[in-house]
Amino acid sequence: MIQIENLVKRYGTLVALDHLNLHIKEGEIFGLLGPNGSGKTTAINCMLALLKFDRGSIRIMGEEMRPDNYRVKQEIGVVMQDVAVFDELNVHDNIDYFCSLYVKDRKRCRELVEEAIRFTGLEEYRKVYPKKLSGGLLRRLNIACGIAHRPRLIFLDEPTVAVDPQSRNQILEGICELNRQGSTIIYTSHYMEEVEQICTRIAIMDHGRCIASGTKEELKKMIRTGETVVIEAVSLEEEQLRQIQNLPDVLHAEYEEQVLTLRCSETKHNLLRILGWLQEREIPFGQVVSQLPTLNDVFLEITGKQLRD
Repeated sequence: MIQIENLVKRYGTLVALDHLNLHIKEGEIFGLLGPNGSGKTTAINCMLALLKFDRGSIRIMGEEMRPDNYRVKQEIGVVMQDVAVFDELNVHDNIDYFCSLYVKDRKRCRELVEEAIRFTGLEEYRKVYPKKLSGGLLRRLNIACGIAHRPRLIFLDEPTVAVDPQSRNQILEGICELNRQGSTIIYTSHYMEEVEQICTRIAIMDHGRCIASGTKEELKKMIRTGETVVIEAVSLEEEQLRQIQNLPDVLHAEYEEQVLTLRCSETKHNLLRILGWLQEREIPFGQVVSQLPTLNDVFLEITGKQLRD
């Protein structure tokens, strides 16, 4: 679906994209992750031909992506983080306007608008203006405007920011349904649990490069962290924290507000060893939780954020 080869984009002396390579297959929900300033937005804008780049190539659906390649652009839907709808138009008319930019047959356009309204659960709000919608409903309207023309490729940039849990679940279920209906999805989010829940493959960017990619299972195998142990209501002296940090297979220790968080290597008996150490020193503690690696652990370790903390 998308092939990016050695993409370079500079802003003066700043290198935003540094020989970026990405291959995205048709039918994927592809998660594009990275810290702020990693180059995600620049990469998306280049893919959409909204930015000129200095070197490299971008091919979408087998064709070179250019500003005047309207045949390919007609097959793309975009839902950006900032809501982009017209306050002067109600829900129905907003969706109708954006759909009509792609679909000239009015009968077909009306059918697609009704499908988008049903798909996003906005039937009761078709005559409501955006300023009267809640944050979650406004996000759903934003999505409806971006997908009404049934694009083969959809870019979703932080679509669940600042929405309530119920709306978030509805949006995520809708994204999976779009994928089942045949759309390839490019998904960016800072909510790692969302990416882990819906994405079939994930790429992590930093400093304008793709530094890791694969399924969530493949990414988890790339890191040293095999278990995270969280111990609540424990009182530690600074010297005791240093001793815990030096225990076998403890990779990193954090202690804040009487909560001890330990990232350990993938070995047996980490939890027993740590609890035994506390009991030998008669250090009381509360609830204990042991967790397998999450995508958040992968992100922290691969991007180096954990080391900089």
